[in-house]
Amino acid sequence: MKPSFAIIGCGKVGRAFGKYLAQAGYPPVGFASRSMTSARRAAEIAGAPDRCFEKTWAAAKVADIVFITTPDDVIRETCRIISENKGFHKNSVVLHCSGALASTELASVKSCNALSGAMIGSMHPLQSFASEKTGKTGNPFDSIMMAVEGEPAAVEKAREIAKDLGAKPFTITTDGKILYHAAAVVASNYLVTLMDLAIKLLSASGVSESEAFEILNPLIRGTLSNIETTGIPNALTGPIARGDVGIVEKHVLAIRALSGEMANYYTENGIKTIKIALAKGTLSEDAAKMLLRILKPN
Repeated sequence: MKPSFAIIGCGKVGRAFGKYLAQAGYPPVGFASRSMTSARRAAEIAGAPDRCFEKTWAAAKVADIVFITTPDDVIRETCRIISENKGFHKNSVVLHCSGALASTELASVKSCNALSGAMIGSMHPLQSFASEKTGKTGNPFDSIMMAVEGEPAAVEKAREIAKDLGAKPFTITTDGKILYHAAAVVASNYLVTLMDLAIKLLSASGVSESEAFEILNPLIRGTLSNIETTGIPNALTGPIARGDVGIVEKHVLAIRALSGEMANYYTENGIKTIKIALAKGTLSEDAAKMLLRILKPN
């Protein structure tokens, strides 16, 4: 039989974990949240409507695995309160689901000698949770990546849970957690910013802004496919990779006439792209120097 679990913090992520852990065979035994209404809703979704608790430590105490799925800024305090009220038993595995914070936020679990056997860790689904039903199958964990870190026993359990949810776990270091989160921000959030610039430039060429993404989408997907199959340097194409200095200079002049801010964004990324082009081996040192002069900020 699989270990029982409790959810502390019953927002979108907590509800998703509760529902799909239950479906994977983990017995739901405790739900607690700032709002009893949220706790009841999560318990009902998990098929355990009678397992709501007003006190977080009461919900945690009955579970083998405790998920703290509160907002990041209250994870440490929530864990401390549960620990002070002896809400974790000595064989508990305590996991939080923050992307940015490490398992050390749960250090208070170790504050009582009687709890020295409890293990701490974190598991972060590399996915957004807009609702309880996302993805083709309805399971938001299906085939996504899941970052895990923490003490060895907690990591082992977190990896097992991730697989049972249908996710693909990978392990990071505790010290590297914030860099992992920064990577996710760049890959997701900054991609949105980059696409905003591309759409604005395409719109300035005379294309309707409503059609811009549809036009760029095949190029975006093709580039991602190339990165996947050939790696970063070999996936790079275009004027910088070719050393086409004249075209890049025309880009800079045209964009600068449109917007100094957009020109700065283009040149900053162009300078970084030169390094990738040199690694690919298609850009000569002489062309790289000329490109650097063109892309140097005013």
